[in-house]
Amino acid sequence: MASEKVQKDPYIERIRNLKPDQLQSALAAFKRLLDHETVANLQSCVNCGLCAETCHYYQATGELDDIPAYKLKLVKSLFKDLSTVLGGLKEKPGKNGVLDSQTIEKWVDSFFGRCTLCGRCALNCTMGIDITRLIRMARSTLASIDLVPPELQSTVTTAVEKGNNMGIHREEWLDTLQWLSEELQMEVSDQKAQLPVDKPGEKLLYTVNPREPKFFPLSLLATAKIFYAAGESWTVASDYYDVTNYGLYSGNDKEAVLLSSRLRESMIKLKAEILVLGECGHGYNSNRWEAPEWMATEDKFEVKSIIEIIADYIRWGLIKLDPSRHRKLVTLHDPCNLVRLGGIIEEQRFILKNAATDFIEMYPNREKNFCCGGGGGQLSMTRYAKRRLEAGRIKADQIRKTGAQIVVAPCHNCIDQLNELNREYDLKVEIKTISEVIADALVIDKKDK
Repeated sequence: MASEKVQKDPYIERIRNLKPDQLQSALAAFKRLLDHETVANLQSCVNCGLCAETCHYYQATGELDDIPAYKLKLVKSLFKDLSTVLGGLKEKPGKNGVLDSQTIEKWVDSFFGRCTLCGRCALNCTMGIDITRLIRMARSTLASIDLVPPELQSTVTTAVEKGNNMGIHREEWLDTLQWLSEELQMEVSDQKAQLPVDKPGEKLLYTVNPREPKFFPLSLLATAKIFYAAGESWTVASDYYDVTNYGLYSGNDKEAVLLSSRLRESMIKLKAEILVLGECGHGYNSNRWEAPEWMATEDKFEVKSIIEIIADYIRWGLIKLDPSRHRKLVTLHDPCNLVRLGGIIEEQRFILKNAATDFIEMYPNREKNFCCGGGGGQLSMTRYAKRRLEAGRIKADQIRKTGAQIVVAPCHNCIDQLNELNREYDLKVEIKTISEVIADALVIDKKDK
C-alpha cells in the first residue's frame, strides 16, 4: 500500500520560506520594542529554573521547552546577538542567534503554542522579571510580519471587520436582545422589564462576550435579571459591545487599540458614566489596564468589572439573595487576567459567600491559582488543542481535589476551557458564571405594574 501523503501546513510552509527582507523587518520590529524596562528584564534572568514549577505546561509535561526561562532564553539569545559590548545595538546582527526561519518556527511553537500569557511565572520569578510582557513582545515581533497563527488572527480579523469576534450581525444581536427581554418579562412578571439598547445618559454601559448571545444567551439574561432586581440604570450598545480583545493575545497593538477604542466610542455616543466589562478575564485586563497604555490616554470615565458592580449591590442591600438555593458544594476558578493580572480578587469570594451555603477554595488560589489553559488565545488555536487539554490537567486535578459539584468561573474563555476539561477528565461538575449563580439566588420583590 502506498504511504499516505502528509498534508502540508500552509502556515508552517510560509515560515520556512521567509525572505531575507521579511526577517530584517522582524528584526527592526524587535529593536523598536526594546525599551529600558525590556532590556533590564532581558539582562536579569539568572537561569535559576525556579520558574519551571510555576508553569502548568511544565507541570503537565515535564518538557524542557515548557520552562518559562527556556522560552525567555529564546528572546534573550536574539537580544544578546544584537547587543554591543557597550550596551548599544548593532546595525547588523552577528552569526550566532540570528533571526532565521528555524528560529521563527521555534518562537511560534514556544510563544504561541506553549504559553497562555497567564503571568504565574512572572509572579514567582525571584528576579521580578515580567516574563509575560517579554513573551508578548516576541508575539508582537511575529505579528509584525503577519505570522500570528491563522486561527488566532482570524478571531482578531473578524472582530475588526464585523465589530465582534463572533461575526454577529447587528440584526441578529437586536433580535437576541428582544427575545431575551421577553424572557426577562416572564421571569420577573413585569412587562416593563427589558434589555435596553442604545439608551443615552444611563449610568452603566454594559459590554458582553459575543459568545453569550451566540451560545450562552441565558448567561446574558442572568445579568439582566440582576440589573432589574437592583433597579439599575443601564444599557447595551447596538454596534460596539464586544468586551473581548484578542489583540492582547496576537501581539498586534494597532488592532488591539482599534478594538478597545470602539468601546470608548460607544461610551461617548451614549454618554454613559461607567463602562462595565462583562465576565471576561482578558476583556477586563485589556480594556481596564492595557488599553490606556496602548492608546497613551487616560479615560475620563470609570471602568469596572461586572463582578465589582454585583458585589456593591450586595453590600448596599440593592439585591436580596437566598443562599439556600445553592446547597451543592461550590468552588471558584480564578481567571488569570481578572485576578493575577487584573486585581479583582476578593469581590467574587464575597459574592459567593453570600450566594451559596457551602463554598470551598481550590488550592492554590487567588493570585497563585493555576491557569485553566484556555487563555493566551489557546482556545482559538486548534493546532495546539491536544497540548492545551494536556496542560489543563493541572486545573482538572485542582477541581477534583475540592470535591465541589459546581465550579464558578467569572470568564467565558475559562468557561469554555473548563467545559472541555469537564468532558476530558470526567469531572462531573457544573460550570457557571458569577451572574448565573447570583440570578438563581435572587429574591425579587414584586414591583408595581
